[in-house]
Amino acid sequence: MELTEHDGVIIYGRSDATLNPGGVRIGTAEIYRQVEQLPEIVESLVIGQDWPPNETGDVRVVLFVKLQDGLALDSVLAEKIKQHIRANTTPRHVPAKVVQVTDIPRTKSGKIVELAVRNVIHGRDVKNIEALANPEALEQYRDREELRT
Repeated sequence: MELTEHDGVIIYGRSDATLNPGGVRIGTAEIYRQVEQLPEIVESLVIGQDWPPNETGDVRVVLFVKLQDGLALDSVLAEKIKQHIRANTTPRHVPAKVVQVTDIPRTKSGKIVELAVRNVIHGRDVKNIEALANPEALEQYRDREELRT
């Protein structure tokens, strides 16, 4: 924190990523907090996908989940996840899509890289790929059939 010469305050730090579905700002941490309460979920990553594609405007919330060993995402589990989020947040927080992955990409310091995943699903280049501990994990997010509809 820094005080300015005009008695203002500058706060340094990092904020959670924000999603903006339907013009409502949502912090990704609000969704993570709910998803991580479910015993089936090991970890998750949430992004805003531009929707409809190739148009400027709205985004839809997409939740990627890494499940406990031996579990597979089916419609029952996806609905359980959505209902839990809806019951503890707002309808805007509920993901339009829940997609299973086996790995969540991270930086070498362990931070989940939402922006890199967002770039991959939109077909954009990922900058600073050398900062990732597991860049191969990004391939799971590329050209997902579930994200085309």
